[in-house]
Amino acid sequence: MKKKDIIFILVVIVFFSPFFLCDFVFDAYINFNKTHGLIMSFIKFAVLASLGESIGLRIKEGVFNKKGFGLLPRVIVWGFIGVTIKLSFVIFATGTPAFLEYVGIKGAIASMSGPLTFTRVITAFSISVAMNMIFAPIFMTFHKITDTHIINNGGTLKGFFTPIKFGEIIKNLDWGVQWNFVFKKTIPFFWIPAHTITFLMPPEYRILFAAILGIVLGVLLAVASSMSKK
Repeated sequence: MKKKDIIFILVVIVFFSPFFLCDFVFDAYINFNKTHGLIMSFIKFAVLASLGESIGLRIKEGVFNKKGFGLLPRVIVWGFIGVTIKLSFVIFATGTPAFLEYVGIKGAIASMSGPLTFTRVITAFSISVAMNMIFAPIFMTFHKITDTHIINNGGTLKGFFTPIKFGEIIKNLDWGVQWNFVFKKTIPFFWIPAHTITFLMPPEYRILFAAILGIVLGVLLAVASSMSKK
């Protein structure tokens, strides 16, 4: 572990420790999260998922940031993605239990606000499967497109706000890695189990936990990027 790694870890600890050590800060977060869920979703993903990408860059290239990486554009993209993830959480956490009731699984809706039961686990798992099979591939592909756009424009804010060449980028994506690793491996073996745990949590903690998982996502993206270059 190098000096820059120790400094990075200390900065992260100093930034997040007040949320665990100070009741006032934690209560303020909980209250703001309840009244301004979309804003907090933007902030949490902008901070934590971008942090994950920096860690991924450190694993891949030995640095937390570099010229052309486009950290600030990535923060903006992750903030926007955080809002869409919050939207998907609301939609799938509401719609999937209703669908389960429709197909005959009684108590699915009520189970999500009750104690830990077999029905609640099945419902949380079903929510995770539905969200990751329907929403996740679109989100992951969109992120890959924006990531490519940022790199192609030198990581600058000015370049980021130029029109995205969706057709050209999609045509040149490494679909072998996108399908065989990102979709076929990370979704069933990591994201579905991880989001099952997420939906077993109280609603106010779900987006925070999902954003923390964004740190893991940064590492997975680094692995996928390395595979694309081979």
